[in-house]
Amino acid sequence: MEKGEEEPHRYFSGKEKPEWVSMNPEDIISLIVKMGRRGVPPSQIGMILRDIYGIPSVRQVLGKRITDILEEQGVAQKIPEDLLSLMKKAYKIRKHLEVHRKDFHSKRGLQLTESKIRRLVKYYKKTGKLPEDWRYDPSMLEMIIT
Repeated sequence: MEKGEEEPHRYFSGKEKPEWVSMNPEDIISLIVKMGRRGVPPSQIGMILRDIYGIPSVRQVLGKRITDILEEQGVAQKIPEDLLSLMKKAYKIRKHLEVHRKDFHSKRGLQLTESKIRRLVKYYKKTGKLPEDWRYDPSMLEMIIT
């Protein structure tokens, strides 16, 4: 390589649509909607598109996030994914504490997890992703998660 020549890019910079993505936007949207209808969470949809279909970033290719596409198509989950995963974690800790009542470290973990849940619920109510009358109720966790 001589002085003054630019080195060719070896890696995806993430700023523009990569030229190796051969799928057209309509096909990508239909894949996202199909997986969303099957109940696949948005983070896993992104990993499937990356690993199987070679789409490094839906946002780079389409200009929208996966959750935005799911909302436009009416397939979005009622409870946001991060809140749902925290609720699953709290449910597992509660099940553990039913058997191991003296596990004080897990009790503290449950307190911290439920605190995060309450903060997220407050945020999602403020941004309009959850209705104002929605409440986190630990006794209803089993129905929500399963």
